[in-house]
Amino acid sequence: MLRPLLIAAVVVLAAGVVSADAAHAVWSGLVIAENVPQPTAIPPELTKFEQTLKDLFGYNQFEVIGQSDKTLKTGEEDWLAVSKYFSLQCDARGENDAGYSLNLKLYKEKDVLLETDANLSRSSPLVIKGPQVGSGQLLLVLVVKDDDHAQTHRRRRVEPANPITAGWHRLRRAVHRIFR
Repeated sequence: MLRPLLIAAVVVLAAGVVSADAAHAVWSGLVIAENVPQPTAIPPELTKFEQTLKDLFGYNQFEVIGQSDKTLKTGEEDWLAVSKYFSLQCDARGENDAGYSLNLKLYKEKDVLLETDANLSRSSPLVIKGPQVGSGQLLLVLVVKDDDHAQTHRRRRVEPANPITAGWHRLRRAVHRIFR
């Protein structure tokens, strides 16, 4: 009698663990990078990788001209980051071991400037160099935001590529947490 109840509880808890792991907030931004004599402070969305952006692209100022926040629950959502002249259409094609598979389209008004497939990692931002804009450069920036509380209590593990094996590992960890 107790065993079927325990198995049912473990399955419900494992489902909760899977759905909690699956929902991630993604920030997408259209960013103008340029060199100016008196740079303004970097936007808060970019502070974690400010030095990397400066080193990679050689600019001293980064201005967000369009942005979007989207919570991915299934890994197959669509969203749009829009500015006055540019828009970035993001079409998530599913979750994988490293993050999310995306199809990205950059528009200037109604013209498609770029279409590409990319992988957005949970552990590092995706930055794509766009066209020259005036004296600067358009950058497409996508970042999976971490929940600060979850990040401090979660150990990063590489999940196996096989979804059945990955599910088994999640279930095993959930059971282990119950009996600790």
